Amino acid sequence: MDRHIETPITKDISRTLRAGDYVYITGDIYTARDAAHRRMDEALEKGEPLPLDVADQTIYYMGPSPAREGRPIGSAGPTTASRMDKYTPRLLDMGLSAMIGKGKRSPQVLEAIIRNESVYMAAVGGAGALLSKCIISSEIVAYEDLGAEAVRRLTVKDFPVIVVVDCEGNNLYETAVKEYQTL
Repeated sequence: MDRHIETPITKDISRTLRAGDYVYITGDIYTARDAAHRRMDEALEKGEPLPLDVADQTIYYMGPSPAREGRPIGSAGPTTASRMDKYTPRLLDMGLSAMIGKGKRSPQVLEAIIRNESVYMAAVGGAGALLSKCIISSEIVAYEDLGAEAVRRLTVKDFPVIVVVDCEGNNLYETAVKEYQTL
C-alpha cells in the first residue's frame, strides 16, 4: 500500500504502518550515524540531555556527501542500520518512533520496536543522488565537529521508504524470502 505521511510520526501513525507499505514522508527528520549515536549514548550515561528530543522523531542513518552548488545536500543514501543497534533500544524506549536505514536489525532492536510501537523503514541503497532530490533543506543541529556524521535536521518532501519492520514485528526481510521461496 502507498502511504503519504507527515512528521512527526506519532504512535498513532506508526501503528497503522505495515511491513511492505511504500511510504512517502514529508516534514522534518534527523540524521545520525555511528559517531553521533555513540556521543548521544555517552551524554545519557553522564545524565546529560540529548541534543534533540527523540520522542516521536525519525532518525535517518545517513551521512551526506558535500552539497553541489544550489543544493541543500549532496548524495544522501542510507547507512547500514545494524551499526546503530547497540544504541537503538535505549532511544526507542525514550520515544523514538521511526528509523530509516538499510539492512537487518538485531533481535534486541526488533523487540524494542514491538515494545515501543515503533517502525523501521528502509531507503534504497545506491540511490543517494535520487533521494537527495527529496530533501528541501539541511541544517546541522549537533556535533558539527563530526562532519558528515553530525546530527542534521532535514526537511523532506515525499521522501520514499518502505516499511521493513512494523510495530507488530512483521519483518519484510523474513516474509519476502518466504514468499519468494514459494514461487
